[in-house]
Amino acid sequence: MSEPIVLGDLDLAALVSSRICHDVINPVSAISNGLEMLAEEPDDEMRAAAMDLILKSANQASAKLQFARIAFGAAGSAGAEVDTRDAEKVAQAFVGTSEKHELVWEGPALILPKNKVKLLLNLVGLGMVALPRGGTVSAVISGDSEDLSYVITATGKAARLAEPVQALLAGDAVGEVDAHSIQPYYASRVAQASGMTVTTESGEDEVVLTAR
Repeated sequence: MSEPIVLGDLDLAALVSSRICHDVINPVSAISNGLEMLAEEPDDEMRAAAMDLILKSANQASAKLQFARIAFGAAGSAGAEVDTRDAEKVAQAFVGTSEKHELVWEGPALILPKNKVKLLLNLVGLGMVALPRGGTVSAVISGDSEDLSYVITATGKAARLAEPVQALLAGDAVGEVDAHSIQPYYASRVAQASGMTVTTESGEDEVVLTAR
């Protein structure tokens, strides 16, 4: 019987880095294209369109990097804590980079250990993954740092999490992990470090991720 996947620190860091680069390459490339248009285009209307593209893409890149800084990064020194109000702000901006998704956030303002906030943000990201055609991601936070729970509900047409993603999230997948599948694996590792357990349930046009 095959053993569950366990990545070494270097492999994990490499795949997370690849995932972040994948997320930001499109808006950064769009900024570059917009600057080329500004340099070469004499028409005022086209220059205005180029500037709109640059501004929109810069906002998207910033939102994705701010999200990644907390969801994947150190977000401060060892033992740092994060305000859930800051987490909500970066999550709203991140989800807002997609025209197909919206985020509903409900819960008290808490100061939580960074790994518990990392888990929360990664589950929000997986809520978006579960909605390939778009929809609403609802994040409900209950309790406090010592007795905490998250319920992330992804609602939309054809909502689903593929079985390999669920297996990675549960920490019992075997085989290989790549940059596309690193997020559920990383979320599982962060959950273990936080002393929390993640479960998934699926219904018609709905996926529910629960962490306790």
